[in-house]
Amino acid sequence: MLFDRRIDKKIEAYQRELIDTHYREVENMYRQMRGWRHDYRNHIQVMKVYAERGDLDAIKQYLDMLDTDLSTVDTVIKSGNAMVDAILNSKISLARSRRIEVHADAHVPVKLSISELDLCCILGNLFDNAIEASMALPADERQIRVYMDIKGSQLYVSFTNFTAVGKMKKQGGRFATTKGEGHGFGLRRMDAIVERIGGYLSRNSEDGAFTTEILLPQDEPSD
Repeated sequence: MLFDRRIDKKIEAYQRELIDTHYREVENMYRQMRGWRHDYRNHIQVMKVYAERGDLDAIKQYLDMLDTDLSTVDTVIKSGNAMVDAILNSKISLARSRRIEVHADAHVPVKLSISELDLCCILGNLFDNAIEASMALPADERQIRVYMDIKGSQLYVSFTNFTAVGKMKKQGGRFATTKGEGHGFGLRRMDAIVERIGGYLSRNSEDGAFTTEILLPQDEPSD
């Protein structure tokens, strides 16, 4: 019992740290977006000066620079749920900064019965694990696929990432992790949330790919 309580405390501490990290990432993304919008008029003025000079090369170079800057904060996911959008977009921005290609498709109701805290833990862990595994691959092979939708009365979540290893083996009913203590706590916390709300979780390892699928019951009707 004492050992279990110690483990629970470590998991809770890891969860708090994880949530803080996710919110900092979201806050940073929106801070960048606000900054870019604030500078919008200044960018227009600079290009007007170049246009008056007839300097088309300077305009093109400036536009290329703005395009690169904006791509780091572009909101690519508009699922219908604000918290899902915030988490996924911040993580997609993080993945892009690490040269990881992300294909994401999410359609989620405005209201979900799962708490925002639990949702943040699940999606944050899934994305962090996928990013971590992708970094072991050459840049041109890094890829993460995300899909979220309502299936009947349940929220379906699927994450797939390519891996640098072949088919992974399970130990004690779980896939072994070499990513350290924190990674293990993240998986335990995610599993505990899914179990607590009566959901379903499946992990599958095939040659070169790792997929996690989750079904979460929804009390509220989908919009």
